[in-house]
Amino acid sequence: MQEDGKKMSGLVAQASLREFFKTVLQDAIRGHDVAVAEPTEFYLVNLLSEFAATDRLFTEQTEGGRDHEPLALLYHRAQQQEREERIRTLRRLGDVSLYKAGFFSESLNRTAVGPEYYIQMGSTSYGAVASLAPASGFAAVYRELCEKFRALVEVLEEIAARGLAAAGAQGTLKVYETWIRTGNERLQKVLVDAGFIPLTSKDGLVN
Repeated sequence: MQEDGKKMSGLVAQASLREFFKTVLQDAIRGHDVAVAEPTEFYLVNLLSEFAATDRLFTEQTEGGRDHEPLALLYHRAQQQEREERIRTLRRLGDVSLYKAGFFSESLNRTAVGPEYYIQMGSTSYGAVASLAPASGFAAVYRELCEKFRALVEVLEEIAARGLAAAGAQGTLKVYETWIRTGNERLQKVLVDAGFIPLTSKDGLVN
């Protein structure tokens, strides 16, 4: 009975995450010049829910028990695999690239490759999956993810910024610092919606 209760609790938590991400994703998409088909939206909601629920981005191990490999090595390994395995590896590469470029762009800016590398790798990987997947399956979803990858990264960046702002003063300060550096209008709107008036770096942030 206790085990059944744990399973039910996990299902409820997962369902709640999906509803949460569906709402925030739809809100963010409405503010951008991008529209996605319902199956693609469903894919994105599940992707965000799985990463959030399991921390899979940082903890999932790849084939052979190894930790997550660099994107270039994953892509190279995919080229050596049979079709089904190649689809799985390339899809994983696209998922990780989209999530990291969207939610961790600031961290990627401090790396040698930067977020643009993840955008290129992710878009290319989804495009390859679209060409390999059966036309009757999710090929159209992967094609749309490929074509709108950069726009979807911006959508996820806004979702990440809103999450930071909602977390309190420290999170809002991080959003503000990014806005000062980039001048991103979407971040300015996040700050305004959070109840702050963005000023210049000299003036600081007014509540």
